[in-house]
Amino acid sequence: MKLRITTGLAALGLVVALAGCSAPGSGDSGDTGYGGGTSTETEAPDTGAASSGALLTTADSDLGEIVVDGEGMTVYMFDTDTQGGDASSCEGQCATNWPAVTTDSDIPEVEGVTGEVGTITGVDGSMQLTLDGWPLYTFAGDSAEGDTNGQGVNGVWWVLSPAGEKIGG
Repeated sequence: MKLRITTGLAALGLVVALAGCSAPGSGDSGDTGYGGGTSTETEAPDTGAASSGALLTTADSDLGEIVVDGEGMTVYMFDTDTQGGDASSCEGQCATNWPAVTTDSDIPEVEGVTGEVGTITGVDGSMQLTLDGWPLYTFAGDSAEGDTNGQGVNGVWWVLSPAGEKIGG
């Protein structure tokens, strides 16, 4: 009995530690980190983005055609961000669970992405990519190219179409 309780508490502690972010200043400790997403996989991007140097490209998935980074990892937008704003609202543990998609170039290279691509200054001072005004992130819960485990997490994280429109939600 004690072993079950100890194991359960350890698992709960891990979930809390990996929880992610809530809206800044909301006072809500809502779990927008792991869990709650759809566990689907996409086909690896067929554009050769990793070898071509493109920072954003597309891939086919169960969700339709989606945007992935140059390494084939799915990119997401966060409902708490302001579309067209100049800052990310994902800080602290949120930024750990949902790393920003960054660039060193003022003119990021893209393939197959039709939405407007730009940059903002990310929470760590780096240039964070945006698509149709949404800051872009990957998800620490995605372990392989094309995973979409972050889709719909807590009803605030979404995969994007090549035009920059959120899929779902």
